[in-house]
Amino acid sequence: MGGAWNAELVQWVRERAQAEGFNLAGVAPAPAAEEADGALTAERFRTWIESGRAGEMEYLKRRNAQGELLRGSARRAMPWARSVVVCGFNYNGAGPLSQDPDEAGRGWIARYAWNGDESGKAVDYHYDLMVRLRVVEGALRERVECETRCYVDTGPLLERDFAARAGIGWVGKNTCVINQGVGSWLLLAVIVTSLEVASDAVAAMSADRCGSCTRCIEACPTDALVAPREMDATRCISYLTIELKGPIPVELREGMGRHVFGCDICQDVCPWNRRAPVAAQAGLATRPELVNPRLDWLAAMGDAEFRREFQGSPLERTRRRRVQRNVAIAMGNSGDASFVPRLAEWARGTDAMLAEAAVWALRRLQSRED
Repeated sequence: MGGAWNAELVQWVRERAQAEGFNLAGVAPAPAAEEADGALTAERFRTWIESGRAGEMEYLKRRNAQGELLRGSARRAMPWARSVVVCGFNYNGAGPLSQDPDEAGRGWIARYAWNGDESGKAVDYHYDLMVRLRVVEGALRERVECETRCYVDTGPLLERDFAARAGIGWVGKNTCVINQGVGSWLLLAVIVTSLEVASDAVAAMSADRCGSCTRCIEACPTDALVAPREMDATRCISYLTIELKGPIPVELREGMGRHVFGCDICQDVCPWNRRAPVAAQAGLATRPELVNPRLDWLAAMGDAEFRREFQGSPLERTRRRRVQRNVAIAMGNSGDASFVPRLAEWARGTDAMLAEAAVWALRRLQSRED
């Protein structure tokens, strides 16, 4: 289709995205897997997948009819794709860091899952960002004829790679996109387009400003960052608490500490987040009960209360059963003997996965007393 990204159009889409509440926006070319840049990305992703480091995340392993990994190149899933608009949304909620001290018996929920509306109801960031993104998409199609497709975490493409190519930031040693002004508390939303990128519109890639710093690698309690910018997801606390459907490997449980949903450690220790601005978006507010949540509160929830509290929240997808598996492990790591009755009840229950986690937690509490 006709038209191309020039410098003027790129600046326009940045301003249009910012008008919808996005903090950052840029445009990146979408090279074919046969081109030099595209081939490097596709090969790196293939190697990562075949090493087994994606664990049970089968959606990352989807292939086309030729057996090629779809996420290795945007054009494999969308042959018409020529560029990607990347929008970055700051989700940094006001609150403590995961490593700040708090009273015993508290867990940790990842920062991106804290949001609610003014009434305290959970907000699904996928829906919220998609609404904003659709407005930008509609304005773009009114301005220039093109084919488009919008994604918020659901597209067959490597968003962080495109974010770096769009000048949003650099990929840090913790594998997160880091922006010098905003930090790494960023959700990424993308519009794939059929527009070519003119030479005067190609963004300069952000300089890598991690330098010699290795704080994120050293801070990871489960050694998931096996090398700079190389994540073994099967060891990552976020993967273990959110994606893994079965029992959590015993050797990683102690390192999980009090985490019950996701993990922020590698971002909490990043120097670029020391002065990261707190997000200020209408309709999005921190739900205080999710900051350092009480483990006994999460443990006591039945299905109905869990749905009431977390419908529309990222926790809804993980579901109560897995969240309470994580709670059992956090209780075991807490050293708090007041959790023994709840753990003993779970250990006698019919849910085999929860019962096994509870038995482990009881043994760990006992070992800490001895």
